[in-house]
Amino acid sequence: MPSGKGAQGGHNSGLLTALTRQISPRIADCELTFQHREPIDLPLARHQHSAYCAALADLGVNVLNLPALPDHPDCVFVEDPAIVLDEVAILTRLGAESRRGESPSIADALRPYRELRFTEAPATLDGGDVMQIGKTLYVGRSRRTNFQGIQQLAQLVTPFGYWVTPVEIRNCLHLKTACTWIGDNTVLGNREWLDLDGFCGIEFLDAPEPHAANVLRVGDNLLMPSTYPKTQALLKSRGHAVRTVDISELIKAEAGVTCLSLIFNAPARNASDPASPPTP
Repeated sequence: MPSGKGAQGGHNSGLLTALTRQISPRIADCELTFQHREPIDLPLARHQHSAYCAALADLGVNVLNLPALPDHPDCVFVEDPAIVLDEVAILTRLGAESRRGESPSIADALRPYRELRFTEAPATLDGGDVMQIGKTLYVGRSRRTNFQGIQQLAQLVTPFGYWVTPVEIRNCLHLKTACTWIGDNTVLGNREWLDLDGFCGIEFLDAPEPHAANVLRVGDNLLMPSTYPKTQALLKSRGHAVRTVDISELIKAEAGVTCLSLIFNAPARNASDPASPPTP
């Protein structure tokens, strides 16, 4: 596993760790914004989620899998309640009111690893709208993230040397539905869904398939759904190591590969350190 680089461009040393969560039995009641509701095969969705976690582990990531929250259909989408930087974790006030009960357990899971900061009303902010490239946080203004959310995030991260750049998006759920960082100063995206003015100095690579822009960089690997062969071929032709997973049932819940995990560098601990990570 190539070390040092996390999923969004961080460079802190430590053990690359993924926080994930098992699927709620009520996932079929999930929030939907841009998709029509379809039946979800719960056993198959759970199998696909297990395979996703196994793929992360195979790429050298330490996976901490939290138990499901049965009363929260969207709880598997752990990316949204928090933004984890090398220095701090920001707990968000989620844009969908039905999801706000997911946050306390995410905060508890992150507390051993990061100092926590919180956004407050009237801010709304989903982690899926935040794409990190080095010390810049690109933040989508979406149906889930408002101006106050972007403003509060900037106030919280500026002391740590980060710069927040708002991005207008349209016709998609989150910024990382429209684009994701793939390394080498490049963003993979669908230009029909976002304003490119904020991406000065960054190469924009057009995804051949409109919904294929959401990929997860893990070390020097790109993890993406198996559904998009043209985009896989394009990325491989540019020298990227591509790993695919089948998340077809989760896509029915408006999922992408980034939203199923929170990936960060966990500080190394001494054997004598009394503090220990949470047990999933």
